[in-house]
Amino acid sequence: MAKAVDKAYQTVRERIVRGVYPASTRITEQEVAAAAGVSRTPVREALRKLHAEGLLVFIPHQGAIVTEWTTEERDDVFELRALLEAYGAARAARRLTPEGIAELRQLAEDQYHETLSKREGYLERIGDLNSQFHRRIQECSGSSRLVNALSSLIEAQLVMKMFESYQDEDLIRSASHHLEIVRALEARDPDWAAALMRSHILGARGALRLL
Repeated sequence: MAKAVDKAYQTVRERIVRGVYPASTRITEQEVAAAAGVSRTPVREALRKLHAEGLLVFIPHQGAIVTEWTTEERDDVFELRALLEAYGAARAARRLTPEGIAELRQLAEDQYHETLSKREGYLERIGDLNSQFHRRIQECSGSSRLVNALSSLIEAQLVMKMFESYQDEDLIRSASHHLEIVRALEARDPDWAAALMRSHILGARGALRLL
């Protein structure tokens, strides 16, 4: 049962992130069951999980609908991330191992190179690298509660497809921020790491407001 739920969950989540199911799309249990190759019972559980993460809403007589983000809701996501991820970055600065720092540096450098190269599919890869970077820092914070609280907020950035609306200068600035955050973590400076993370996330919100 658990594997079937996860399969249905991953099928719907991937389709939302990739835009196959855009905002306001109605998703039926039959459709998901057929796409994932599972019965409708695990589909119901998967849809409830996606609802709990904010990716779906349930509307009476309509069923599961892909969340459509208002400007206020989008701002709320960034404000929460700025608070929580800054705290997580400060904790990570005290706890990261040399291996963890090396992993984060590689993710940041890969994102920077993707930004400059602009090879086919680069925006999707940038989005994935960005999510991995932010998620890994929180995992290294040593707080499972923080990781759980931030999971859906970090995923929301992928769903909003913010990188697709960024200008080149926004992409470069975001990638450069990641490299600087790694420097702060490497320096074991929690205040610097927190300040950079907060600035980075609020800068992303500001870039979207200018569009």
